[in-house]
Amino acid sequence: MDDNKAWLDDSSESSNNGVQFNTATGSSSAVNPASVRRDAYQDSDVGSNASESAFDDFSTQLAVPQNTYNDHSHAPPRTATGATALAPGTAAAPAAIPAAAAARPAAPAMKPKKFVSSPLKDASAFDGPDQTIDVSIPAGATSLEASSDLATVKPPLSYALSGSLARRNGQPAVRTNLGNTKAIMAMLSEMWIFNMFFLFAGMYFMTFYLGKLQAYDDYILWNPGCYWKIGWLLPLPYTLICLFGLILPYRTPKFLDYAREGIKKRRLDNLYIVTVTKGDNREAVYRAWQAHKHLEAFHPSIRVHVLTDEPYFFEGINCYTCPKNFTTGNSKYKARALDWYRQTMRYTEHDWILHLDEESVIDDESVKRILEFIWYEKDYHFGQGVILYNQYRYWSNWIFTVGDAIRVGDDLARFHLQFTYFHRPIFGAHGSFLLTNGLVENAVTWDLGSLTEDYQFAMKAWDRGFRCGKVCALVREQSPLDIMGFMKQRRRWFVGIRRLPNFLPKLWAFFWALGIFSLYCTIASIPLGFVYKYTTPRWFGFLKDLSFVTFVYLYVLGIFIQDVDKGVNPLLVLLRIPVTMVVQYICVVMEGCAVMYGIMFPPADFDVIKK
Repeated sequence: MDDNKAWLDDSSESSNNGVQFNTATGSSSAVNPASVRRDAYQDSDVGSNASESAFDDFSTQLAVPQNTYNDHSHAPPRTATGATALAPGTAAAPAAIPAAAAARPAAPAMKPKKFVSSPLKDASAFDGPDQTIDVSIPAGATSLEASSDLATVKPPLSYALSGSLARRNGQPAVRTNLGNTKAIMAMLSEMWIFNMFFLFAGMYFMTFYLGKLQAYDDYILWNPGCYWKIGWLLPLPYTLICLFGLILPYRTPKFLDYAREGIKKRRLDNLYIVTVTKGDNREAVYRAWQAHKHLEAFHPSIRVHVLTDEPYFFEGINCYTCPKNFTTGNSKYKARALDWYRQTMRYTEHDWILHLDEESVIDDESVKRILEFIWYEKDYHFGQGVILYNQYRYWSNWIFTVGDAIRVGDDLARFHLQFTYFHRPIFGAHGSFLLTNGLVENAVTWDLGSLTEDYQFAMKAWDRGFRCGKVCALVREQSPLDIMGFMKQRRRWFVGIRRLPNFLPKLWAFFWALGIFSLYCTIASIPLGFVYKYTTPRWFGFLKDLSFVTFVYLYVLGIFIQDVDKGVNPLLVLLRIPVTMVVQYICVVMEGCAVMYGIMFPPADFDVIKK
């Protein structure tokens, strides 16, 4: 346990995460942060078992530990030339170093690499993962500045002062990465039974109880009315896949007892929790940092970083900025920054990377589940969990909230089927909440040149023989803020998937495009049904009802899970179900319009929407 406490202390080694800036020469040098910790894990027992108690019960550990490097007022003084007064690779003097940390041999030095990174970190005076750090802020302290060729982004006042004032007043900072992950996982472990009941009950109700109202006929197999009603069946391939995903048991911690099975842990050196951002949505970046900065205290392998793909620098956080002069063969923007970050961190097979978008927030219970996936799921090299869209502005706009509910349903159905049973990225992967092994990233790289680099990354990983698994965890994000953001987001997905060279992405894009014709046929069948009094064969109606009920259920399930996670009043949860069933018709029309938008006006470049 002493070794664990020593490594939980951010002493002089962790301060090498920083960079020494020299504004006179415009250069910077830094030590690779991966080397700081890697030597401590040459013995796998140190890298995995020794720190298990650090997160046994996350709910009781969060009296909120804070790392003092988050408060950039403790940065070292600067010389007249603008460079720090410290020699390259030298850390600021820690406030206090536990005896175990002081006795530990220093990590071997590595050749410095030139890249733009975060301000230096000071050591924290705490002895264990479950103690609150009380840090006083010296008057007149200055902050470390970025090199002259970067745009330094200062935190908004509310975010910059909240943590500092809280610590100054002896109060822990307010945590924002809250959620009911345990409750949701417990619910999902039994949810397949309820899914089966509601889906089959809905199909029976529509086909037989309402069959007469829909003019179903048991004595004919086909009539002319079926020609314009054929559009009803076009979504059937998608809904059948989702149906099987919904009625098969979900992989949750209930079915995973690693301690009883006696599985030896896989070695873990570093878990990089990386928030990737363009750099201009500063409010979202600081929200994510406020939510995640305390996670490094849970396990010595965890590193919380922010990565920008344009020359912006965020003060007071672990910010890594991809230089303008870094180029790859094909990639741009986010993929280019990810490839630079991969090369900078020098991943090994013992490193893991959790990719998050700038609005993504992960809670502590989910981090615990991610660590368990890394340690025990040795057959899988990358994975993904469920993304909810209830973190910010939830239900502030009914249409966008309901519109993203199907994405939650999709994770619980189609992607659940993929990650739990197929273990192949048949349907691709999301760019956010993507957990990857360093070996996979080095083999595939992010030099991809696609509008949907996440999907292409997953397909290339599959081509190289890597397998994927289900991560029993949740990440929370937010929906687009306006109609153009919604349309551009869907347009980029559709066009990007359609342009991928593999067969399966083109097939799924084709079925996605068929939704337009399904929409047209459904609208056309209303006036034609009044003019031509044709009945509908019952077998035809049953397939239509199967598709309709499953599709609506995806929206309802997505809203229900998000409401429960958000702790919404149970009565309001029930009231929102019929609201969702009505609003989803508007969302379906918007989804169809986004596909038409992509066909008629394909994007020439990567669209970044405001959130």
